[in-house]
Amino acid sequence: MKPLLCCLGLAALLGPCLACPSTCSCSTKKNGRLLAECAYKDLQEVPKGLSSNVTILTLSANSIGWLGQGSFAEVPEVQSLWLGYNQIGVVEPGAFTLLAHLKNLDLSHNKIADFPWQDLRNLSGLQILKMNNNRLAGLPRDAFHSLKDLRSLWLNDNELTTLAEGTFDNLPSLSQLQIFNNPFNCSCKVFWLKKWTEKTSVSITKGGSTLCVAPSRLKGRAVMDIPDHFCIAPSVQLTYLSNLDNTVMYDGLTLTLHCSVAGSPLPEIRWKIQTSSRRVEINGPNVARDGNVKQSQERFLVFKNGTMAIPDFRKEDEGIYTCLAVNDVGMRDVSVNVALAGSENPAEDLLQDDPQASHLGGGSCYKGDEMDATGAGEKLVIVYHMPRESKSRSGGVVPQVHLWTLLLALGIVLCC
Repeated sequence: MKPLLCCLGLAALLGPCLACPSTCSCSTKKNGRLLAECAYKDLQEVPKGLSSNVTILTLSANSIGWLGQGSFAEVPEVQSLWLGYNQIGVVEPGAFTLLAHLKNLDLSHNKIADFPWQDLRNLSGLQILKMNNNRLAGLPRDAFHSLKDLRSLWLNDNELTTLAEGTFDNLPSLSQLQIFNNPFNCSCKVFWLKKWTEKTSVSITKGGSTLCVAPSRLKGRAVMDIPDHFCIAPSVQLTYLSNLDNTVMYDGLTLTLHCSVAGSPLPEIRWKIQTSSRRVEINGPNVARDGNVKQSQERFLVFKNGTMAIPDFRKEDEGIYTCLAVNDVGMRDVSVNVALAGSENPAEDLLQDDPQASHLGGGSCYKGDEMDATGAGEKLVIVYHMPRESKSRSGGVVPQVHLWTLLLALGIVLCC
């Protein structure tokens, strides 16, 4: 009787450790890890009845097509999870969040197009991630940023056409990367990848197979061989346009700024205006060829050639005007701080406002005056002279405004 009771007691103790679905084979390895071998069983889903202390779960080469939020709830201790060569097309958010001890995850050779990347935030101990031979068309920039221990990342043979700059940042342990056999569109959006591979110590497996599919001029060429002159970061220059000598204006001052840009591809021009009462962003021209304003920002007229005009410029329009040049390689910006003042003697008035300015005699600027990008926030003071009102022949008052324009940059008068 005693031997029977001992056997029953031992079975009760070991039973939970050795719980195993009939379709799987479970065993304890020499290192004490519990292996659940469920490969090549034509399984349609993750089997139920697995022991809670399984550390290695092999589900490769089955017919699993779906992973739900609770698919691995029974195996929270699993460290290696092999799911390659299935039919997985749907992965619900939360499917992997409970697997905090996971070190190896193989999802290769499936049909995954959408993946809950937020699940990876809880897998900080992950060392190997295989997602090759799926249908991934894009990745969030921060998809892998929580994986500080990640050593090997397989993304080859997917449908990736581009990768966001910084995708492989914050991966201090990464030593192997596979991204070949993806249909990369080698626009300048992936130019950063070339620069990154030139300086990284990460081994890029079969880098010669990381080829461009588009544009046509680069088709078949390695991503790492994109010519430097195809992709040049933006440069930007801000100019105050003035040609106001002896000008008489009857409808107030029109402030005109011109933004000149260069780069490859040609950068887009955007404007940001910050005044004391509002903040305005204008992404592209808002004045059509016929002169109609396409957007609701009628106060700020932006033209296709990079010029912005503010008719009837008033004190409430004072503030910081920023021109941004943006292309696929990067962004540059330059700003000017615009202030407005009025006086019967504009030069003296300006000197009172800024004692560092040199005294200037009469005159006005005919050429555009540059605002160098390194001087973001340079001060542009527009001082205008409004003489006494003169009467017309009919006895009415004609409001004349003779404009004098003086530019201040870092305490130096830039234009005479």
